[in-house]
Amino acid sequence: MPAIDIRNVKKRYKDLQALKGVSLAIEEGEFFGLLGPNGAGKTTLISILAGLARADEGSIAVRGHDVVADFREARRALGVVPQELVFDPFFSVRETLRIQSGYFGLRNNDAWIDEVMANLDLTDKADANMRALSGGMKRRVLVAQALVHRPPVIVLDEPTAGVDVELRQTLWKFISRLNREGHTIVLTTHYLEEAESLCDRIAMLRRGEVVALDRTAALLQRFAGIQLFVRFAQGMLPAELRPLEVDPTQMQPHQHLLRLASYDDVERILSQCRAAGCTFEEIEVRKADLEDVFVQVMNGPEVIEGLA
Repeated sequence: MPAIDIRNVKKRYKDLQALKGVSLAIEEGEFFGLLGPNGAGKTTLISILAGLARADEGSIAVRGHDVVADFREARRALGVVPQELVFDPFFSVRETLRIQSGYFGLRNNDAWIDEVMANLDLTDKADANMRALSGGMKRRVLVAQALVHRPPVIVLDEPTAGVDVELRQTLWKFISRLNREGHTIVLTTHYLEEAESLCDRIAMLRRGEVVALDRTAALLQRFAGIQLFVRFAQGMLPAELRPLEVDPTQMQPHQHLLRLASYDDVERILSQCRAAGCTFEEIEVRKADLEDVFVQVMNGPEVIEGLA
């Protein structure tokens, strides 16, 4: 039984078809990445998963519990860290977490609350009013709220957006520990290096559709390889090399990123450029990463065959 089972979910907001029949299954214990540009449908999908919105068609189940028909058990199994900073200004950090525990009928939960606060470096702020916290500290409290009832499935919607490096490191250390202990983690992020290092498997959404779905290593292997970055002081890229370009629309003038089959291609390409009258200002051989994969998938004409 999957931790999250999403079947043909569709959602329309007036003239916008936010989700166009999304289907995917996230297995127990996975660290799963849900990626896509702004407006791809990620937050809409999470809102339906969390019960904040209703799908027009399709269904979502959390550990076998339908989020509509069996909403109490579905909510109990799920912890969601929202994108927005939402907090009650009248309570301290500890009071906020105790109240959140009460929503799930948990009494005498202080030992776990203390552990969560310690792992998120919130102990010193336990008695501070929420209004007095910095934006980064408030985000830590949001994470703590999502974890306070020990949910087996944790959804993190842009948890490190606009926060400092210290929080990112603290958060990932704790979340990775929970994942090792068996918790299922779903992450949306625009920091693709986070997704590449943390996620076992990744789905990419574009305009409400899943356009790629595979293990992170398989995605990198399929799209990656070697890339040659060149910046010309003068001259233009020879026409015969243009089919090798990776997303030329993202490059500055006189810059080109070329996809290579092997390191043996480097000298051949440089020789062709020299023969065409190009002089080089910068040359760099790179290994493609998840950001390169993301750009290629998002600019592709259709769904990547075999990945969705």
